[in-house]
Amino acid sequence: MTERYYPIGIQTFSEIIREGYVYVDKTDLMWRLQNKKKYIFLARPRRFGKSLLSSTFHSFFDGNRQLFEGLKVMQLEKEWQQYPVLHLDLSGAKHMTPADTRQELNRQFEPYEQLYGANPIETLPGMKMAGIVRRAYEKEHKQVAVIIDEYDAPLLDVLHDDNNLKEMREVLQEFYQRLKMLDPYLKFCFITGITKFSQLSIFSTINNLYNVSMLPEYSAICGITETELTTQLWPDIELMAKANGYTPEEMHQRLKLHYDGYHFSKDSEEVYNPFSLIKAFASKDTGAYWFDSGTPTFLIRQLQHFRTDIMGMERIEVPAAAFDKPTEAMNDALPLLYQSGYLTIKDYDRETQEYTLSIPNQEVRIGYTEGLLPAYSGLMGPYVQSGFAAKFWKALRKDDIDLAMQELQAYMASLPYVEGFKKKLEEAATKEGFYEYTLYLIFSMLNVYVRTQVKCRGGRTDMVVWMPDTTYVFEFKTDGTAEEALRQIDDKGYAFPYNTDGRRVVKVGVKFNADDRTPESWVAQTT
Repeated sequence: MTERYYPIGIQTFSEIIREGYVYVDKTDLMWRLQNKKKYIFLARPRRFGKSLLSSTFHSFFDGNRQLFEGLKVMQLEKEWQQYPVLHLDLSGAKHMTPADTRQELNRQFEPYEQLYGANPIETLPGMKMAGIVRRAYEKEHKQVAVIIDEYDAPLLDVLHDDNNLKEMREVLQEFYQRLKMLDPYLKFCFITGITKFSQLSIFSTINNLYNVSMLPEYSAICGITETELTTQLWPDIELMAKANGYTPEEMHQRLKLHYDGYHFSKDSEEVYNPFSLIKAFASKDTGAYWFDSGTPTFLIRQLQHFRTDIMGMERIEVPAAAFDKPTEAMNDALPLLYQSGYLTIKDYDRETQEYTLSIPNQEVRIGYTEGLLPAYSGLMGPYVQSGFAAKFWKALRKDDIDLAMQELQAYMASLPYVEGFKKKLEEAATKEGFYEYTLYLIFSMLNVYVRTQVKCRGGRTDMVVWMPDTTYVFEFKTDGTAEEALRQIDDKGYAFPYNTDGRRVVKVGVKFNADDRTPESWVAQTT
């Protein structure tokens, strides 16, 4: 089989095509989108192909027809023309002050000023952009394509910093409001980002910005669909399967478990994380590549700011207005969790018009819990030890709850804790919620379906764990005994809802020791 080359860290369309890297053809969607409206906004999580799409638009409007030979757009575009292109990438303005952001924008305009001339009275970014666009139009006698990638990068770290947020907003308002004034000179304007800021606060007068982020026809414009994986990328699955001793079908299922599961509209094909998928093909291994590239600090800050219940993310039923809302209008972290890719659409009820959101896949579930582990529990270890994971999993699969709890007891006793968390831990360890958080994180990292505080007729069950053949119903005590916890399960009827789904139901009462923060005793009973 011919060797395949993967564009790791390469987001420039022309380089990918010229150097023969693997490329999944999205040019038909790109063509349809640029024919739809003049001003387009697309939100997608980080590392999801927004920059590559922006670069593809750049090459298209630059008239580089030869780059598109053999691609779908060749059947659609009949008149290839070259337009001036103004392409900005604001990802370089992350973690900057408002003054530095203004300077960074001005710096990105320098090569365009060399092409189309400069005016010394144009000192602000918006002024420079307006001058460059007008001079490009006059010089080339063609309208200009403006592409702005990662427009929100400067804003994300100052969401709750009132002083810097106000000043940053003023910097960007001065910049973006020029776009409306430039309308006669613009052929196309494409803006990407992670989050959705309202037009009034950021884009000001651009009241015709067309948001395609949740439209079904463009749901697969970034990312890899199941169809694309099993056709264009099937040779890569075969190569990876051979390297790992799997059949291609088995390798496909492993990739699906780790990287699939995203939906960006109520009617869309499932989408794989493209960054992680390409990294997996290149390394011939399934890793948590999306999180290895960094957990966004802005998200952790927002989760802490809103005191988000991280254990309630497995199934959330909400209207679109709850998660597709302007970032500055948030009163919880749900919009950011969705827009950042930590939650995705899993179902849509047409009668109630409610969406079901959930964690997309194994990679996100592991990274989500690992990234939040220190923030919420003070635990140091970012990974569940492979030895413990294997033993714990096997014990649960064999329905040996005693052995599983012994392994859990030994593991929790060995966990180091973050310096400075001692007082917090001493207080938290006296409350049952601490153990719900900790066990939720451990089970989640093992890809076991777990929910906490599950409502039933008699109250709320501390934790329910679903295995293929068994459902475990847990009740925790820090003051009482394991036997009292088990008796509460019976008295409140916590296990009753699970008696008819065909699995064994095991009730488990657990007494935790607040001093060493481990399960001290437990008692289990099968219904």
